[in-house]
Order: sequence, then structure tokens, then C-alpha cells
Amino acid sequence: MAGLVVHNVENAEFLLQVKAEAAEAAKQLAEAAKLHGGQIVVVGCSTSEVVGHAVGSWSTPEVGKAIFDGLNSVFAPMGVYIAAQCCEHLNRALIVDYDAVVGAEIVNVMPQPKAGSSFATAAYESFTHPVAVEEIRADAGLDIGGTLIGMHLKKVAVPVRLPQNHIGSAMVLAARVRPKFIGGDRAMYDDSLKDGYPEFCK
Repeated sequence: MAGLVVHNVENAEFLLQVKAEAAEAAKQLAEAAKLHGGQIVVVGCSTSEVVGHAVGSWSTPEVGKAIFDGLNSVFAPMGVYIAAQCCEHLNRALIVDYDAVVGAEIVNVMPQPKAGSSFATAAYESFTHPVAVEEIRADAGLDIGGTLIGMHLKKVAVPVRLPQNHIGSAMVLAARVRPKFIGGDRAMYDDSLKDGYPEFCK
């Protein structure tokens, strides 16, 4: 592929770079989506794309861990939960800390780099009480490398353009959500909800 940059994942500088880029993307999304404690961000991440290979071809645990640590360094102090989307081999199930989904129906699977993704594996190894669920309705999302996270976002998803639009070689797409407008010509709307859910809604 013309112009493709393949990164040396044994290079400590590259791991620090992607960790910093992930943290910056998290900060920008948190601000744009007005995230607060108790909310959930779904994250899909192709480490293959991050290191300059085609999605699904070069899963890289070290990069998955660096990106998870970068995101978590921003979201965890806010009380915002990460839901790590697995790859298509696990039907895009999610790995999340149980505290985020108390009462949800959990399923039995443990992600690994070649069946789940390196990023989801890093999340599983990092969460205090990791569980897998088949679906979730998240408050915002980060798609790192074209992993298609839309199926796990609340309606209505709103694209967010982040200045930090790459992590390594992977494109980063982001989204926030807002409540649906319902009704018709006679309906009145709360203008404050155009920008998202209020803080008391978790």
C-alpha cells in the first residue's frame, strides 16, 4: 500500500507515542461529549492498523496495552468506564468492568490477541472484575483503525472530529450521543439536550 508506514513495535518511543496519542484522544472526546462519572465509552482498536498493517493481520499486545493505559489514564480518574470491543471472531462482544454493567447478562469468553484483539485482552487483564457482554449502549465511542463501533452506541450517535485523529498509523473516529427528538410540529424540545445527556442520566 503506497505511503504505508510500518512501525517497529519493539521501539519504546513508539509505545510512548501511541500511549500519549491515546490519552490526548480521550481528553478531546471527554470534552466534546461532556463525559462524566458512571458513563461508558466503547472503544474498538485494531493494533494491526496502529502499527501499519491491515486490520486483523498483525495483532500486537504491547501496543494494545499502551493504548489502553493511555485511555484509562484519562477516563479512570473521571469515573468513566471503558468497554473494549472485541473483534469479529467474538462477534464484537465487549469486555468491561462488572461495576459498569451490574445486572447485565454476561457471557463466557476470554479474549486473546488473535480472537478478541490485543486491546480487549489488555482491558481484560487490567480491569478489577472483567466480564464479557454481547451488547451495550455506550455514551461515546472511539474507533481506532476502522473497527465499526456504532452497534454499541446509544441513539442518536453524533460524529465528533478530534484534532488527535490518528494513533500510530490508524485513523481515529469518534462519536458522542444525544437523546432522540420525538413528536412533530406541536412538540417542544429542551435545547440543552441537543448537546447530549444531562449529568444525572447515567
